[in-house]
Amino acid sequence: MGYVTFFFARYTWSGKALYMDDLYIRPTFRGKGLGTKLIDKVIQYAKENNCHKLRWQVSDWNEPAIRFYKNLGANIDTVERNCDLLLE
Repeated sequence: MGYVTFFFARYTWSGKALYMDDLYIRPTFRGKGLGTKLIDKVIQYAKENNCHKLRWQVSDWNEPAIRFYKNLGANIDTVERNCDLLLE
């Protein structure tokens, strides 16, 4: 139905965090509360492990995800951008 991947990260100014790399729900299962259940478990895990914050990224074209994350209370800024340096 879906999955979530995450890992611990440390940020210079804010300390220990959990970085959520992927949250995916198959289209046929969306809108049934599964994404909320998954991210709630991730939030709980982050709190249990004394993380200062949960961080992830969302593409600016992904309006359904942006609405979902805003409904959770997430602050979505437009300051940081991804930088990829491919080492092939």
